[in-house]
Amino acid sequence: MSKRQKLIPALLIFLFLSGVALVVTSRAGYETASYEVVKKDGSFEIRNYKSHVVVSTPMTGGEQNQSFGRLFKYISGGNEAEQKIKMTTPVFMPATGEGQTGEMQFVVPADVASSGAPSPSDPSVKLSKMSGGKFAVLKYSGRNGLEDRRKKLAELRTILAAQGLAPVGNPVYAGYDPPWTPGPVRRNEVLLRLP
Repeated sequence: MSKRQKLIPALLIFLFLSGVALVVTSRAGYETASYEVVKKDGSFEIRNYKSHVVVSTPMTGGEQNQSFGRLFKYISGGNEAEQKIKMTTPVFMPATGEGQTGEMQFVVPADVASSGAPSPSDPSVKLSKMSGGKFAVLKYSGRNGLEDRRKKLAELRTILAAQGLAPVGNPVYAGYDPPWTPGPVRRNEVLLRLP
């Protein structure tokens, strides 16, 4: 094996690790919805979330990119104040059923929410409040398609049943990374509210 052939695998590993570092550090640069971890066991957590203001838009069928685009336009100045607003994490996707997402939400940064978030210019984009409370959460990586969401939701329900905990309401899915992030390093979550 030539010296060049030996260098290629090392270069590929270096590029992959550099990409992972870039994703993790860029994810860390965003304000995140405020919560406190009450219990942790591997990728399972119970968290207490504070209430937070969200900007949301409907997400039906396969229109995830369109929904993201409408919300991104809002934070890019497409609001009545023409105010640019920083991106936050995660992008929440409350579900209407087992894995079916009904809308997409961006969390409004705390400083913007406290001073009064500007009204959206697009009538399909709304400001609202996501109520705080206790949530069971399962973290996972991957592309987060419908089957992935259903599988992880079933896994979270199994964990909760084993602990004698009964969730209330529909699940909420959360994504922390931009769409170009490789599946193995993506951070996704499924959340279920606890009484």
